[in-house]
Amino acid sequence: MKKLFALIAFALVPMTGMASGGDVHLDPANIDVANDAAIQRGAKTFVNYCMGCHSAQYVRFKQLTKVGLSEDQIKENLMFAGGKIGDKMTIAMKPADAAKWFGAPPPDLTLVARIRGVDWIYTYLRSFYKDDSRPFGVNNVVFPSVGMPHVLQGLQGLQKPVYEEIEHEGNVRQVVMGVEPGQPGELTPAEYDAMVRDLVTFMAYVSEPVQLERQRLGIWVMLFLVVLFVLAYMMKKEWCKYVH
Repeated sequence: MKKLFALIAFALVPMTGMASGGDVHLDPANIDVANDAAIQRGAKTFVNYCMGCHSAQYVRFKQLTKVGLSEDQIKENLMFAGGKIGDKMTIAMKPADAAKWFGAPPPDLTLVARIRGVDWIYTYLRSFYKDDSRPFGVNNVVFPSVGMPHVLQGLQGLQKPVYEEIEHEGNVRQVVMGVEPGQPGELTPAEYDAMVRDLVTFMAYVSEPVQLERQRLGIWVMLFLVVLFVLAYMMKKEWCKYVH
């Protein structure tokens, strides 16, 4: 049994590292996947700013009818290229072109909230800073040497890096430890954080649309197991009367 627990713990180590993003402090996203309005706002941001490069190919537009949008609202506000309501949320960009422009095809984002974690995404989207050495002029505290542009720069503005000198084996180098306000954007910091939180809520929803139903069902399963345990214990006591 100890070996089994050790094996499970060892298997979970890579998942923990991926979700936490290394030693970088992650800010809590504090999202609520039961908030349909937040999911709707996040879907609008995703379609307008993310779907130019990133798809969500494992979910269909029609899934958004589950969060209060009508089919007409989805077609008018989220499906700019036309198509059918049952279409998947894919993009027109070819992987070969994306690799040529960005160095690698931008990943599909359907499951990124489950792989990275909502806190990682929330912190990442708020951690871009000016770096003229990078191809797109920006870098990221959570994802150093990031290969994507800061598509939300017009809304957030352009932050400046905060450096700290680190000494290692007699050598002193500057390391980016955080960001500070720089060039302002269209939104205030509070407004930008709220928009990012809505976007993360949408991404968490599409990564597992049935999670609320799963949680509700899980409560009934646990209650069933409790009742079953009581009945099994009473039966065991009754049988034990005839053992000796």
